[in-house]
Amino acid sequence: MTTTRMLLSHNFDIADAAIPALSRAAFTDVFVQALEDCGVCRLVDNAHWVVEVRFEGNQFTPAQMGDRYVQALASARRSTLTANTKFPEILALGGLKSTPPMSDSPGALQMNEWGVDIVETVNADAFLNGLGWDGTFSSRAPGTVFKSVFR
Repeated sequence: MTTTRMLLSHNFDIADAAIPALSRAAFTDVFVQALEDCGVCRLVDNAHWVVEVRFEGNQFTPAQMGDRYVQALASARRSTLTANTKFPEILALGGLKSTPPMSDSPGALQMNEWGVDIVETVNADAFLNGLGWDGTFSSRAPGTVFKSVFR
């Protein structure tokens, strides 16, 4: 069995007060509860990364996990937002780290691990365009990046 490690960050790109930002603990709880059947999740001590997820790489691909992340956050949001609130668009943007780590801290992303930005936004296309995602995606080797979207 091969264990894959991913670190998740949370990019909250919403100004609407009807959609509250999640604390680091609440964000972590979303994934601890939603992924208990396929992996182990925990809060990490890092300024950028919030959640560590470990799962069996022979059972799930990184992109499949990305799909699970957006579904988990969408489900959590669905249970707390009122019916008249415009639902956020949710992205999971993952990339395999191919450069030496900036730190050997346990909460830091290490070489050959996945960093995944979980984004909540009102307009996924505008967010991706602002990042230059298409250029980033096309310049990386196949299988080293993924994008999952929930609209």
